[in-house]
Amino acid sequence: MRPSRGVPLAAVTLVAAALTWPTPAGATVVGEDHCTRQARVHVPGAAFQQSACLPDLTTTGLAGTPYTDMADQAGLTARGTRTPSGVPGVQIDGYFPDSSHFNTTHGWRHDAQFVIRLPDHWNGGLVVTGAPGTRKQYATDTAISDQVLAEGYAYAATDKGNSGADFYRDGTRPGDAVAEWNARTTQLTLAARRAVAQRYGHTPRRTYMTGISNGGYLTRWQLENHPELYDGGVDWEGALWTANGPNLLTSLPTAVARMLGSAGDEDMYAVGFARGSEFLWPYHEKAYWGVTQKIYRAEFDPSYDPGCPGPTVGSTADQILAPCASDAAYDYASRPASVHRAVARVSLTGRIGRPLITLHGDLDALLPKAADSDVYARMVDASGRGRLHRYYTIQGGTHVDGLYDTYPDRLRPILPCYRSAFDALVSWVEQGARPPADHTVARPADGKVVDSCALADPADPVR
Repeated sequence: MRPSRGVPLAAVTLVAAALTWPTPAGATVVGEDHCTRQARVHVPGAAFQQSACLPDLTTTGLAGTPYTDMADQAGLTARGTRTPSGVPGVQIDGYFPDSSHFNTTHGWRHDAQFVIRLPDHWNGGLVVTGAPGTRKQYATDTAISDQVLAEGYAYAATDKGNSGADFYRDGTRPGDAVAEWNARTTQLTLAARRAVAQRYGHTPRRTYMTGISNGGYLTRWQLENHPELYDGGVDWEGALWTANGPNLLTSLPTAVARMLGSAGDEDMYAVGFARGSEFLWPYHEKAYWGVTQKIYRAEFDPSYDPGCPGPTVGSTADQILAPCASDAAYDYASRPASVHRAVARVSLTGRIGRPLITLHGDLDALLPKAADSDVYARMVDASGRGRLHRYYTIQGGTHVDGLYDTYPDRLRPILPCYRSAFDALVSWVEQGARPPADHTVARPADGKVVDSCALADPADPVR
């Protein structure tokens, strides 16, 4: 395991280089002011940066260029999702000092990579996010970047400082890799705010934190630990980490046991998996449960049963995904105090300091909401911060919207509800318009759900 250094901004010397990548084929120069100002923007603390003046910062304009990675977005959105286009501006890609090398994007083989997008027509705001799952900095370009850019926000995303199935190898002690996710998000937020000031002449009037899955966890953590940096956030099915459970290590062992035939449906329901989500389980057996259990157990509890080792360098996909009897028998509650301390370092408390909207699908078969957002909502209430929180269950929503294309008669994409939630957050923060009370957002009977979602509950619109 390698230590990751250089996270604190105060310890970093500014060595950023403002370079320009080739403009995509067929691109046109948008205007002299648009292009000349990019040379003024130096991302504080960056070890390296490259800037480009582009006619369109959305995926419509960037697909097939070095400025995004459509493959890393695969499965996150439904095929029919409509996205905006025609947002000219400056894109800055680069990385902060780091000693790990999981991210090979651009051939850099360097972690702590980021992307910052600065639209020509700026509304005074900044949106920050971190990659979901084990993905990298372009993962939410379609799901988040496109829409907020079209609304005039500057946008910044981080790879969290490590990525891929080997992320747990980063750091020197258990929990270091996940702890770095939080530090890198804070680092990027501070740097992006100053980069925005260089580009537009003043810091953002509003800064919003948001994200999907692990990005949702980052949103919760930032609003708990650095509320001074943000005005609010939208948490899309954030992962829950608590020292005493629940967390991924209290629900996934049962899912792995089911893969091996040693657990049944009732056992799954007991740890939070929803009745009615069974049709999604075969997919998650193949794509998520085994590998997710292995890599997070390796991150927080690397000394567990040598008969069931974590994935190693050179492991094949089959080896990584294969269920293991010892992982099926894993009992987080009985593990040593050192394991619980490792999780405690990154645990959530519910003590948010800024308005937060949480969305979670009722058919999530990776992070079941009963063991995740339901619990987090209770944590927020118990901490006395309930007035700052809204929680919407999305009927027919599951962990990745791409599954809607396979089951259009049973699922609905969460993205349209996310967009509505973001707009509701902005109205809440900037106009004092209270969002609807916590409720379940019903799936429309006509099934036209790919591009629309009304959050309002007619029975109780506000509280």
